[in-house]
Amino acid sequence: MSGNHSSSALQNFVRTYGWRAYAIPVLVVVTALVVWSIVTTPAGETVGKSRAPEEVQGSSVRKTVEDMPIGEVGITELPPGGPYTEQGEGTFRPVGATGMQVGEGRQQVVRFATEVENGVDTRGYGGEDAFAAMVDATLADPRGWTNDPNVRFEHVGSDEDPDLRIQLISVGTARSTCGDDLGLETSCRIFNEGDGDRVLINESRWVRGAAPFQGDLGSYRQYVINHEVGHALGYAEHEPCPANGDLAPIMMQQTLSLNNQELYDLNPDEVYPQNDDTCRANPWPYPRPAVL
Repeated sequence: MSGNHSSSALQNFVRTYGWRAYAIPVLVVVTALVVWSIVTTPAGETVGKSRAPEEVQGSSVRKTVEDMPIGEVGITELPPGGPYTEQGEGTFRPVGATGMQVGEGRQQVVRFATEVENGVDTRGYGGEDAFAAMVDATLADPRGWTNDPNVRFEHVGSDEDPDLRIQLISVGTARSTCGDDLGLETSCRIFNEGDGDRVLINESRWVRGAAPFQGDLGSYRQYVINHEVGHALGYAEHEPCPANGDLAPIMMQQTLSLNNQELYDLNPDEVYPQNDDTCRANPWPYPRPAVL
């Protein structure tokens, strides 16, 4: 009798929550790995535009400005923290376990692979599999892009012709690929015919985070994944802070600032108005997901 009751309860749960019922065991495992990664991060660590022939998004800062303080760290500065790789080899190795699938995918199914640049030493923050686990956990979270039933993610191998490669890269590779107009460490999404679609995550930001997140390294890592993947999903334009005190839109350049005026001063050609509205840091596309 108890066995039949348990089976019925499980069936009701699956009918109620759909694909999310299958995502929960994945989230439990990858979240444990992510928490371990953050805990083992060394003490003291804190946490576009198109151009031919390749499209680069996420690093559209343009002109040199004086450092503009956010607390004790200027916009053009990394927070203090652990070491990172200055220059990798420009080639990549696959990392992490494949198989994670989440979302309905009524319009978009993104088959992605996770990779780390050769020469980047990930041991100081949990290892390369912890990077891949954080990507999986972020993309599977119900506050993420799959809250939209049109989107689905599938984690596949690097040799399985993925639609998107999510890569952890050294500072030197980020500067040469994403751009270095301000000497500012950024991540980006890039697309060209030779390399396909790539999200490039700057290791210095993975290790140090960004001043607007006030030391919350885990939330910053979630933000940078969601922001750059958002570009790959088709959200090409950045978004300003809509009103003072609101949660920042995921497509706001939160690595640099949460204040519209400061972002306008960095690049007047961007979307930011000349007002002093300041948002609160937010790593999620749907911070308050709909209850199904």
